[in-house]
Amino acid sequence: MDFSSALPTFLIVLREGTEATLVVGIVLAYLSKANQSFLNKWVYLGALAGLFVSSVMGAIAQKLIGGFSGTIYYLCKGIFSLAAIVMLSWMLIWMTQQAKTLRFQVQASVEQALRSNEANKVGWGLFTLIFVAVLREGAETVLFVTGSFNPDPTQSGLAQYAPAMGCVFGIMAAIAIGLAIFRFGAKLNIRIFFQVLGIVLILIVAGLVMTSLAAFDLANTIDKVFNTATQSYEFLDPPQKVISWFSLGRQVTDTSSILPADKFPGIVLATLFGYSDKLYATQIVAYCVFLSTMIVFYFRSLAGKQIFPFLKAQR
Repeated sequence: MDFSSALPTFLIVLREGTEATLVVGIVLAYLSKANQSFLNKWVYLGALAGLFVSSVMGAIAQKLIGGFSGTIYYLCKGIFSLAAIVMLSWMLIWMTQQAKTLRFQVQASVEQALRSNEANKVGWGLFTLIFVAVLREGAETVLFVTGSFNPDPTQSGLAQYAPAMGCVFGIMAAIAIGLAIFRFGAKLNIRIFFQVLGIVLILIVAGLVMTSLAAFDLANTIDKVFNTATQSYEFLDPPQKVISWFSLGRQVTDTSSILPADKFPGIVLATLFGYSDKLYATQIVAYCVFLSTMIVFYFRSLAGKQIFPFLKAQR
């Protein structure tokens, strides 16, 4: 069975989940230092609520896009993919610039919540802080998973739910990292960890650029027509292009004989980095432009240089 489609979701959830786990850990550590550990339950409730709402969002998104077929299905898939590209790219740069002040920002939010004299107000303040942090990361993951993967009916058993399994294991790994750091005092270079995962994330999102373009191209294809004689739809073999509102251009590469995308290791590269054994001009240009732009932005942000004024970290 092929479980390669679990890899991208595992890595995405690992990174996004670790960010949320760090926020939770910082809050719990601060409450312990301030002798306010009795408020921990609000932190746990906020984290669980964020996970629950994210899961519901994911189920709704999968049900929505899974209820369509043909042009509408691929159009929705392409739109979700574009949304995921924008959100993940934005948050990658934003979090890189915020990393140096993350602890201070979280502690300031906790201090603000603790200033209230009423326990319920303090609790709800902490709940909201954690809920929003977890939900933000969960929403990004939902967009990525919905735009990239759906249960494959050609797979049998658990393999068709490999992306969902990747999410589960990613959450477990992120929680384990959080526990290791804040409960057991494990030494982990968070800076290097996020830098490496950031580069992997850029490559994954760059691959999503190509798959989103492929989805829009498929949305421009008719795969069945209505036969008035039989009063039913009949599938076309091969499918036909409609009046072109979108084009991938001419085919540039064909590596199907060397590295087919449906066999190992091509299938791993396809699910992880958007590899295709047949690439078209529009895909190659879009991939190169996006990848080069993101790499420049990412390394500038790592060097502490300002990318956009509105991304300036609050100090």
